[in-house]
Amino acid sequence: MNLLIFYLLINAVGFLMMGEDKKRARKHQYRIQERTLWLVAIFGGAVGSTIGMQVFRHKTKHTSFKIGFPLLAAVEFVLFVYFSVK
Repeated sequence: MNLLIFYLLINAVGFLMMGEDKKRARKHQYRIQERTLWLVAIFGGAVGSTIGMQVFRHKTKHTSFKIGFPLLAAVEFVLFVYFSVK
């Protein structure tokens, strides 16, 4: 149960961060560092970050995000299912 709660929360954070960074980009404000976006994705938020990238059309021209986030999301989802079933 704790794993599910963590997984949902970190993915919500990833999704919201992509939206916030897009909003800041439009307003020419101080941006969220790409490193921070990647750290959230690496620590379990890749699914939410990938969905946020598509919903907000943010970072879709950056190859590292366009390919990296979905691959990381697939790996994280498989690991989540594997450890949830055990």
